[in-house]
Order: sequence, then structure tokens, then C-alpha cells
Amino acid sequence: MADKTIRVTLVRSPIGYNKKQRDNLRGLGLRRLHQTVEVIDQPCNRGMINKIIHLLKVEEASNA
Repeated sequence: MADKTIRVTLVRSPIGYNKKQRDNLRGLGLRRLHQTVEVIDQPCNRGMINKIIHLLKVEEASNA
């Protein structure tokens, strides 16, 4: 049984936002604009995404 994943892309710059929001980006593994990462769909990752949803594009990753 494979864990579901979420594809997260950084679409807005974190410049001008507070340090906690930038730390959430780094925690998700995002460093630069238009970078995409896949993270496991867990409550801790969902919480980090919800804190910075205004900077991200989030989509379901297709598990084949």
C-alpha cells in the first residue's frame, strides 16, 4: 500500500512574508520559484501547506 502524495509548486516569492512562512517552505523542500516537490499526504504536511497556501499551487499526484 503506497502512501498518497501531493504535488506542491512554489508560484509566489516568499520575500516580504514572515520567517515562519519561509520556514514552512523549507520544511516542504521548496527553495526557488516554480520548483515542484511531492510530499506525503499527512496531517503535518497539510498543516504546513495551509499556512502558506497563498504562495503555492497544490495538486494531487497521480499514483500509477
